[in-house]
Amino acid sequence: MTDAIKILCFLFWGNLLPPLASLALGDRLARPLDHGATWFDGRPLFGPHKTIRGILASLAGCTLAFPLFGVSWQTAMCAAGLLMAGDLLSSFIKRRLRLASGESVFGLDQIFEALLPALYLGARMQAPLWQALLALAAFLPVAHAGARFWKYIIIRPPMENYPRFVRSTVRLREWRSCHQPLARWHVWFNLSSLLYNRGLVSTVFRLLGRYDEGIANALRPELTGYEIVCPTLPKSFDGFTILLLTDLHLDGLPGLVDLVLARIGQRHFDLCLIGGDIRMETYGPIAPSLRALRRLLPHIQARHGIFGVLGNHDCIEMVPDFEEAGMLMLVNDATRIEQNDESVWLAGIDDPNYYKTHDPAKAFSPVAPGGFSILLAHSPEAYQEAARHQAALYLCGHTHGGQICLGSGTPIYTNSRAPRFTAKGRWQYLGMQGFTSRGVGASGAPLRFNCPGEIAVLTLRTQSLEGKETP
Repeated sequence: MTDAIKILCFLFWGNLLPPLASLALGDRLARPLDHGATWFDGRPLFGPHKTIRGILASLAGCTLAFPLFGVSWQTAMCAAGLLMAGDLLSSFIKRRLRLASGESVFGLDQIFEALLPALYLGARMQAPLWQALLALAAFLPVAHAGARFWKYIIIRPPMENYPRFVRSTVRLREWRSCHQPLARWHVWFNLSSLLYNRGLVSTVFRLLGRYDEGIANALRPELTGYEIVCPTLPKSFDGFTILLLTDLHLDGLPGLVDLVLARIGQRHFDLCLIGGDIRMETYGPIAPSLRALRRLLPHIQARHGIFGVLGNHDCIEMVPDFEEAGMLMLVNDATRIEQNDESVWLAGIDDPNYYKTHDPAKAFSPVAPGGFSILLAHSPEAYQEAARHQAALYLCGHTHGGQICLGSGTPIYTNSRAPRFTAKGRWQYLGMQGFTSRGVGASGAPLRFNCPGEIAVLTLRTQSLEGKETP
C-alpha cells in the first residue's frame, strides 16, 4: 500500500506543477509546445494549453522531489517524462476528435498521463501490479474533478461581457477575494493580510496605547485644494474643478460617509473621480460598502458626472452595482468630456496593483491623436505606460500617502512598486503631471498617524497663478 500512495502522490505532483507554473509566471514563458503547428487535418498538434513552460516545470519539479518518492533522480525524471508524454498523447487525440483545447474529458485526459508513469514506477519500486492500478484508479476521478475546478472556477469568466483578461492568476485572486459562497471561510484564504494588519500592526499600537488615537486620526479627513498646471489644457477648461475621492473604504470606519459629506458641503464641481477601493477589506462581503456608496453619491454635485475605476479591494462583480449607484466605470476605457466646443479625454484603467489587469493601450485607443487626456488609475504603478501614451495628467491613490508616517510625514510603507516620488501629492514625469491622493479612508489596520485622509479638489489651469492652492 505504501508504494501505491507514493505513486499516487507522484501523479498528483506532476499533474499539479504546470498550473502552478502558470500561476507563478502568468504569461511569461507560455510559448505553446507545438508553436501553432497543425496536423494533416488542419487542427493543432496539441493546442495552446500545452506549453514548454509546463513541460519543463513538471520534469524539473518531479526530478527534484525524487527523495520523497524513494527512487533515484533518473527514475523520477523518466517517470515525469512518461507523464508528460501521456498528457501530450491525450491532447493530440482530443484535437483529432475536434475537442477544444482545455475541454475536460473524463478518462481520456487522465489515462495516458497516469498509466505510463504508474506502471513504470511500480516496476522500478518492485511493487505488485495491483498497487500501480490502485493508484491509477484513485487518480482518475480526483484529477478530473481538479481539472473541472480549474476550468469552471479559475478560468471561466464570472459574467457575460467580462471586461478583464481571462487569466488563471486573475481569476484565482478574484475567487479568493470575491467568491461570496466562501464568505465565512474567506479569512483562511487571506490569512497573511489578517495576520499583518489585524495582528501585527494593530497589536503594536494597542501595546503603545495609541490605537484609539490612530482611529480618531483616520476620522479627520481634510478637504485639500491644488492647482494643476497643464499648458496643453484647452482654454475653455481653465479653472475646471475635479473632486478626487480615492480609497474610500466606506465600510471600515463608522460615520465616514457623513464626514465626507460634511467636508464637501454644498460645493459644486465640474467632475468627480473615484479612484477605487470602495470596500474596506480585500475579501469578504461587499454589501456594506455598496450601501454606503449609495448614500454618498447622490449628494455629490458634479456637472459632468461621476466616474470611477476599480481598485485592488474591488470585485469585478461590483461594476453593475457601482453604475447603478451613479458612478460610471472606466475599465480600460475612455470617454470624452466636452465644454464650449472643446474637449478633453478621460481614460480609466483596471487595477495595476493586485490584479494587474490594466491595459493602457486599450484605454487610450479611443483618444483622438493630440487630444488632451486625463488618466484615472487606482495606483501610480502604471505611470510610465501612461507617459508613453502621452497622458497629460495622471490621477491616482492606493498608497494612502503611507497612512502611518514618521513625524516628518515620510511614509514607512507605500504598498506600491512605483518610486516614492509618486507616493503622495503632486509629481511630474516626462512632462506628464501627476497627483496621488492620500485617500479618504484607511485600510488594513484602520489607523492614521502623521498622514491625514484627503478629499482632494483639483483645479486645472493653463498657466500658473500666484496661489498654488484653491480656497
